[in-house]
Amino acid sequence: MPGEIERRLAELGVTLPAAAAPAANYVSYVEAAGLVYVSGQVSMANGELVKGKLGDTMELAEGAAAARLCAIALLSQVKAAAGGDLDRLKRVVKLTAFVNSTPDFGDQPAVVNGASDFLVEALGDKGRHARSAVSAASLPFGVAVEIEGIFELA
Repeated sequence: MPGEIERRLAELGVTLPAAAAPAANYVSYVEAAGLVYVSGQVSMANGELVKGKLGDTMELAEGAAAARLCAIALLSQVKAAAGGDLDRLKRVVKLTAFVNSTPDFGDQPAVVNGASDFLVEALGDKGRHARSAVSAASLPFGVAVEIEGIFELA
């Protein structure tokens, strides 16, 4: 039976995918002292990587949509870390986001708003967080956005 958070996600039309396996020699998340540190989640939709470079081949709205996909993937990892009970999530603590962008692109924060706005919409005050939005000259596999996060569990 889905909990409160998953019911809210369903109202938003979001079904969490299965937590992605790591792509190299690392783990998807580490839990320590009530915090879950989730490795970077890349922009992916329906099993396909969302690729692009902001300021060149991708528009701001597309980048924000890619960031939203990263936030959905982060919640999938948190659900796995919480033993399948997403209602154990007390709050989103911090996001660090990397935006594949040209040197003259300066709207990284607006791109990352796609993730931040989604988390607040889905989680309410639990979704409010500290964050960094950083430009990257390139990202793995040419993806548009990669976001890592720190979450507090009950």
